[in-house]
Amino acid sequence: MSILTPAVDRFAAVVIAAAVIAVAPFSAVAATAGAAAPEFKLTDTAGRTVQLADFRGKFVVLEWTNPECPFVNKHYTSGNMQGLQKEWGAKDVVWLSINSTNAGHPEYKTPAEMAAWMRDKGAAQKATLLDGTSATGKAYGARTTPQMAVVDPSGRLIYTGAIDDRRSANPADVKGANNYVRAALTEALAGKPVTTPATTPYGCSVKY
Repeated sequence: MSILTPAVDRFAAVVIAAAVIAVAPFSAVAATAGAAAPEFKLTDTAGRTVQLADFRGKFVVLEWTNPECPFVNKHYTSGNMQGLQKEWGAKDVVWLSINSTNAGHPEYKTPAEMAAWMRDKGAAQKATLLDGTSATGKAYGARTTPQMAVVDPSGRLIYTGAIDDRRSANPADVKGANNYVRAALTEALAGKPVTTPATTPYGCSVKY
């Protein structure tokens, strides 16, 4: 199924055509909605150690990212990702961006490079984490960038999958999209069950 729309410009189309869209399942290791979120301990771009257990008692959003991916750039160019980070950070939700690109891959970014990219985009997450061994990404079954997960205060996954239902790299498609992350957090913070706990992610393959 094509993910391109007529509005995507020629340059973006070439980049997207070159990107590998992840479709292979991670059924052997993928964390699923309702299960305990896999623990992790990673280093952020400032050299600090961050672990999921640090935020027990809070809602946590995990965002898999890669500056080389046009689908990631869709959400940062439009301001959508930064808007979500600010919106939910103001409600005491912890937002962690994770780059699981393997350290041996050409698209790997150093902590300084990731920090500079996020700073340039005006990002507002709690921390940007480097998963250079890709162990955390694989534990969560992260298949694409972006890919999202929401963890509740008890440490259970209540949502995993795509950021929204507009499966394109066109920034214009953010407008009017059904944002699954916002929907999950809105319901969960209101004490309601999450109506859509899992969706199929879209984007570029995580560079394991």
